Amino acid sequence: MGQKPPKDPAALRRMEEDARQFIWHPFTQMAEWEKERPLIIDRGKGVYLYDIHGKRYLDGVSSVWVNLHGHRKAALDRAVKDQINRIAHSTLLGLANIPAVRLAKKLIRAAPPGLAKVFFSDNGSTAMEAALKIAFQYWRHRGKSRKTKFVSLVNAYHGDTIGSVSLGGIELFHDCYAPLRFPTHKVGAPYCYRCFLNKTYPECRLACAEEVEKVLTRHHDGIAAVVVEPMIQGAAGMLTWPSGYLRRIRDLASRYGVLLIADEVFTGFGRTGTMFACEHEGVSPDLMAVAKGLTGGYLPLAATLATQEIYEAFLGEYREFKTFFHGHSYTGNQLGCAAALANLEIFEKENVLEKLRPKIEAMIRFLKPLKDYSHVGEIRQIGLIAAVELVRDRVTKEPYPLEARMGYRAAREALKRGMIIRPLGNVVPLIPPLSVTIPQLKKMASILGESIRAVTEV
Repeated sequence: MGQKPPKDPAALRRMEEDARQFIWHPFTQMAEWEKERPLIIDRGKGVYLYDIHGKRYLDGVSSVWVNLHGHRKAALDRAVKDQINRIAHSTLLGLANIPAVRLAKKLIRAAPPGLAKVFFSDNGSTAMEAALKIAFQYWRHRGKSRKTKFVSLVNAYHGDTIGSVSLGGIELFHDCYAPLRFPTHKVGAPYCYRCFLNKTYPECRLACAEEVEKVLTRHHDGIAAVVVEPMIQGAAGMLTWPSGYLRRIRDLASRYGVLLIADEVFTGFGRTGTMFACEHEGVSPDLMAVAKGLTGGYLPLAATLATQEIYEAFLGEYREFKTFFHGHSYTGNQLGCAAALANLEIFEKENVLEKLRPKIEAMIRFLKPLKDYSHVGEIRQIGLIAAVELVRDRVTKEPYPLEARMGYRAAREALKRGMIIRPLGNVVPLIPPLSVTIPQLKKMASILGESIRAVTEV
């Protein structure tokens, strides 16, 4: 039986006060948040969220990029309920369970060719931590213990644990932890609107990829892996990649004998229009991390997928201690795996990817008018991921200072109009659930445009 909100206005006010007093929110300046009236979600249905006062909001951020098929999807609800009637959790340390076995098989069949084994964990950060440690240990087992370093991209975001933070490249998030981070080879990332090489695509011939090659040429003997968010850097501002870049990185990694780790935590499960973003350029990574949409946005679950070759490097006699000494208490949790299985079955039974095509085209049409706004610098989109970068001056591309909080102000305006979005500095993303209808998309795009105009056309 779910927790229903109180009906008494005084009890509702007490709940809001309790929210202020007891919860510390992620990525939120609490000194400011405590001054505002808390938005407390009570329930959801489809692409809508409802607060404790009964007000309805469009979920324009897919509950921070996790929800795929809408809230209260019957097949997902049923899968979790059925599983909890059998067992909620048992350890995966030396034991298997039915949902985990079935999910691992289904994941490998859905994944890019070459991936063969599934290592479960809890969330995107832990999936990436596992990938880093697997890559590091793999080379030790191969007798190449010098290969300990990683190549990662500027503007990267791979999670909030120390290993994943070490790979990160967003100053605002990561610089504070510099003394805790291990060093990596940082390379400029594709950002065609603000190219760090001052070149123009496609005349540049992917000069940014040459920067990766320079590092690999000089240091490949000491590099374990190149780590990327394929096709789009999410937390950096939804920075979409030029065609051919991912394929080039895969070829370079193979040529110089280093692994390729694909962080598909955000991009996996249809978000970019294909099941996995790597498919856009026919790329198979050596290790791939998935989370967020894995359970359709229902429960925390993640996985790191590896090739058979990598897996076999960890096999041996007990006395050799080749074991991967890594794991989590809730690894392979039955409830999460049951939800994930139902999620993948929805893709198959409801032709989700095929139905995305007209929605993606509609999103392009609905956002196109925003290009004429005087403070819209660029609109970026891949699949049902879109983002609008706001600028002080379109001609010079001068950004608004972060202190102006333009993205935040646009998000507040959207909230007034009945849509929840989450800004990334001066970038305002729109990331609806895959189940969104075209009329709902139109409404979302309209609210986004109105909100941007309200804060910039003054």
